[in-house]
Amino acid sequence: MGATPCKIEEICFKNDETNLDLKAGNPYSTGPEDDAELTKTEFVEGRAVDDTEAVSQLPVYFQRDEEEISGMGYTSTELERRPLVTFKSGSTYTGHWLGNKRHGVGEQTWPDGACFTGQWSDNKAHGQGKFVHCDKDEYIGQWKNNVADGVGRYCHADVTTYWGQWSSDLQDGFGVESWSESARYNGQFQKGHKSGYGMYTWPDGSVQCGCWENNSIRGAGTYTGGDGRQYFGYWLDSVIHGVGKYTWTDGKEYHGQYVNDKKDGFGMFMWPDGRKYEGFWKAGRQHGNAFYTVAGAGRLPGNWIEGKRITS
Repeated sequence: MGATPCKIEEICFKNDETNLDLKAGNPYSTGPEDDAELTKTEFVEGRAVDDTEAVSQLPVYFQRDEEEISGMGYTSTELERRPLVTFKSGSTYTGHWLGNKRHGVGEQTWPDGACFTGQWSDNKAHGQGKFVHCDKDEYIGQWKNNVADGVGRYCHADVTTYWGQWSSDLQDGFGVESWSESARYNGQFQKGHKSGYGMYTWPDGSVQCGCWENNSIRGAGTYTGGDGRQYFGYWLDSVIHGVGKYTWTDGKEYHGQYVNDKKDGFGMFMWPDGRKYEGFWKAGRQHGNAFYTVAGAGRLPGNWIEGKRITS
């Protein structure tokens, strides 16, 4: 029942060099040499509404007493309510029956504390119902043949909550998954994973919108940081990867290629004072041939190695 949550922490450039004197070093540095990496994207795994063990046990819960029930000897063809029944396993059931089958509205409890209250059909949880797990996780919603199927809400230990569509006991369709620290995902799910289009919001107000695949950001998407920074472009396995545009609130911009969350390939970096670097990058630093523009010097060719301009 669910998908894995994630959080992004981005670290932008520190203060840029502002010295425009060509004799005084490299005025085209994007920042201190050890801070040339554009971003650092970090995902912290946490437990989501998914509890694979609990999900796999659901059919077992409901089927545990079926053999005993089938031999109870009731032959009534009318829906009737019977007194509390205690099974050999220690489970109990009270509610409606149709012959030897739980059918109608009833409540079953298990020795470990799990409990289902809701509708039954042909000895199966089917319709509307509430299941409380032994660890107090809770699902309220629609059921089909002993599993969550339809629309429902799953709450996990006051940590995560999922509202949305289900299919065969997995999140499937549109849903909203939220965490106690105020992170939130609104979007599409497929077979228990975030897949399709979605929007993820972090507690600091940062927002990512775009394509997801198997719980990872993959494809085109946008990111807006809580401080106003923005990225428009491509992602792979939840990191910036491909072609994109990154802007800062102080006017800096980068347009170009990324590999594994770092500038890599061809790209153009611009400063609000008119400085510009147009050229190649490697592992987040200027590396290779490029043109640079600076006030009073025009557009000049140059060569960089690991973020440092090589003078002839």
